[in-house]
Amino acid sequence: MRQLKQCPINYTFQIIGKKFTILIMRNMMLFGHKHFNEFLTIEGINPKTLSQRLKEMQKNGLVERKVYPGTPVMIEYFLTERAMALKPVLDQLMLFSVQHYPQEVCKDGMPKTLEDLYKQQ
Repeated sequence: MRQLKQCPINYTFQIIGKKFTILIMRNMMLFGHKHFNEFLTIEGINPKTLSQRLKEMQKNGLVERKVYPGTPVMIEYFLTERAMALKPVLDQLMLFSVQHYPQEVCKDGMPKTLEDLYKQQ
């Protein structure tokens, strides 16, 4: 650990730990959301915060923004390979809750596997 300038876990949380960043990534990975208005379905998010998070994610190389000319202009957001490298981490976070807190997160209160969750989509 002496070769590190700072804690890599803390640095990762500086990048993805702001409120709603993980949920935006979740919506892109799991639900295929690409458009600004789709992300507004995230409970508690407002347009100003969403705009800030998308800009931060773009600056950090997690999201690419593609503008399609036309009237009206269409904008789509895509996760980069860098962001997709976090999918196993998000899967483990999800797995932790469905296995250790199923009463709180699962409708039937029963523990689940990742396979159970992904086949329901």
